[in-house]
Amino acid sequence: MTNVIPINPLKLKHIIISLFITFVLALPTYSPAGQFKVTMVYDGDTIKAEGHDIVIYVLLAGLDAPEICLRENKKAQPYGREAKEYLENLILNKIVEVKGHGLGPYPYSNLVGEIFLEDRNINIDMIKKGFAEVYSEKLPEGLDITLYGEAEKEAKEAKRGVWSLKENYISPKAWRETHRDK
Repeated sequence: MTNVIPINPLKLKHIIISLFITFVLALPTYSPAGQFKVTMVYDGDTIKAEGHDIVIYVLLAGLDAPEICLRENKKAQPYGREAKEYLENLILNKIVEVKGHGLGPYPYSNLVGEIFLEDRNINIDMIKKGFAEVYSEKLPEGLDITLYGEAEKEAKEAKRGVWSLKENYISPKAWRETHRDK
């Protein structure tokens, strides 16, 4: 007799959709995955987009933007709101190209990708404007962050955005670790 483990239908649907998105968007590593309309900007590095009869959540690859907090009693990281607003002004309600690089870690399983508006790489633009730093941990395969590093160097030298904070700057990763709910 074999034991059968029941699978929650909602979880099964999530797995199937994740696999479909991975197949459709992540396989053509060096070509645009498709056009999507950006319908929500959550913060400086996460968006929701719709197209091809699906909804995708995209974590912008190769960067980490300052944290915002949606709870009233929690403090946002400096430049977190500005990063979100800048990204909204660039792409909200616009058609963008999404170049997928696979899925992010569970439980979110967002698509990790690059966003292009016309020929402009929005990921690099966020770094160049000082609204994000290069995130080089757990890089998706096929993502060349050489231009990302150059953009960060330019932003630092010009003291744009987060880099204007100088020695008071705290990386989003360090911010999350010190401001995590206990």
